[in-house]
Amino acid sequence: MTKSIDFYFDFISPYSYIAHKKISEINKDNNIIINYKGILLGGLHKLAGITAPFFLNTKAKFMIRDCKMIAKKFNYNFTFNSNFPINSLQLMRGTLILDDELKKFYIDSVFKAYWGDGLNLADEIVFNKLLLDLNIDKIFFYNKIKEKKIKEKLKKCTYDALDKGVFGAPTYIVNKKIFWGQDRLEYALDEYNK
Repeated sequence: MTKSIDFYFDFISPYSYIAHKKISEINKDNNIIINYKGILLGGLHKLAGITAPFFLNTKAKFMIRDCKMIAKKFNYNFTFNSNFPINSLQLMRGTLILDDELKKFYIDSVFKAYWGDGLNLADEIVFNKLLLDLNIDKIFFYNKIKEKKIKEKLKKCTYDALDKGVFGAPTYIVNKKIFWGQDRLEYALDEYNK
């Protein structure tokens, strides 16, 4: 069996964006197999009985400052989106309808647009422009994400994550071991390289 790292993420998570940036940098010079596993973070939190940090006032202030501090340290373009949080349902379903190559560009573009550029991806005009820039037909996109099998697939991904012990994003799983948080990628890589 080929060794890989499963990366559980949701576009709504600023820490998932930071983790994605780190993964992108690491994979410039390496051939590490990283499987992007999209989940609905809000749904996962609900299933696990967790209140998201942003909805706790003191944690929200910390989270904003923390994300900015990490992004500055690693020289990542980062804007704490003034439209946060948005419903990421259609964004996450989009990861399930594209071929592998286009999916990579889509994930990178959605993360960049939301957390790098601070765009309101809940605005249909803004999101349609992103689709156009990626040469994704919007009629195809909206029809596919409404299909029952795609809806069920995203639910299943979220339930499967919970069943594996995932409770937040980003999370990495390597050799059935869980590493939670953007700052745990190095530990996941250590496990990968065993």
